[in-house]
Amino acid sequence: MKKRKPNARAAGSLRIHLISKKKTKRRIKRFAALALSTLIVFGLMACGKTDSSGTQRYAWPLGTSSPEDTVTQIYAEKFAEEVSKLSDGKMKIQVYPNSVLGGDRELLESQKDGDIPFVVQNTAPQVTFMPDIAVFDMPRVYSDIASLREAVDDPDFLDKIQKVYNKGGYELLGFADQGFRVMSTNKEVKSISNFKGQKIRTMENTYHMMFWKALGASPTPMTFSEVYIGLQQGTIDAQENPYEVIVSNRLYEQQKYVVETNHLPHLISLTVSEKFMKSLPENQQEIIRQAAETAKAYAREQSDKRIASRIKTIEDSGTQIIELDQATQDAMDQAAEKVYSAIEKKVDPDLVEAYMAGANQ
Repeated sequence: MKKRKPNARAAGSLRIHLISKKKTKRRIKRFAALALSTLIVFGLMACGKTDSSGTQRYAWPLGTSSPEDTVTQIYAEKFAEEVSKLSDGKMKIQVYPNSVLGGDRELLESQKDGDIPFVVQNTAPQVTFMPDIAVFDMPRVYSDIASLREAVDDPDFLDKIQKVYNKGGYELLGFADQGFRVMSTNKEVKSISNFKGQKIRTMENTYHMMFWKALGASPTPMTFSEVYIGLQQGTIDAQENPYEVIVSNRLYEQQKYVVETNHLPHLISLTVSEKFMKSLPENQQEIIRQAAETAKAYAREQSDKRIASRIKTIEDSGTQIIELDQATQDAMDQAAEKVYSAIEKKVDPDLVEAYMAGANQ
């Protein structure tokens, strides 16, 4: 009995199917997020009521990928509260945390399409969509949070960064923050040489990894959900995040030290779909911008208070907080020069100059 030869066309189809399987899963995931957000948008709009004066009352979604007990949530909720207050309850915003409307990438894609009007998130995921946002990946530019806030609020810088967001299809309403990112580790750091060889988890960001390599560390990209167990099992020695994240995820439980590297600010942006914003009458646009200013100031104030309480939580647990001496900080600044050069080749030089202006002063 002759063996049947495999059908070449069928075999080719199978290979194509296997190759595209992962892509299909990603598309299904995004489609599900978009479908959910669309249902929510139309559901909220359908719930809009016309009062006795004939005024339409609106309800719009705001998405975040962060948990409730964060500055991100505080920023989002304060913004929604102020919009309602300034509009006498005629404009309503519903906050959806925990990636209910999708992760960072899905939120940005849906917002650009106008399906989700408002998003509050860290700037890091936005670099994929708007490469010039990498200006915030320049390490060790600012040494204190007050100077950083003054820099991102500067009218000249805001004008330039707003154009970046506009080009992407968004309007920037302001930046809050969670202070600076710091390092937690099981190896004491007293000098620049102590960074050498440390396996530190970073985000999958070229510039972040470049900085840690420049310090002599061994950066290891890892999904955030795996960080706690990675520290517990010794797969990694260290990680870097703002105090808020270190405490809310109890990472300090697996670390002996928190080192105040203060290498990058953890900025949180509030954005609105440009397409959506332009569809609103001028008075509603003004309400949104006023509410955003109030929410920004409040979120920053809360961030400062929470950092102090987070530091106390860490110290009470027995984990030691290390403040680096000036010699070590100077060596870190020198190592950061390599990253500046790489970013300056990719980012609009005028934007870089505007961002660093405050630091130069």
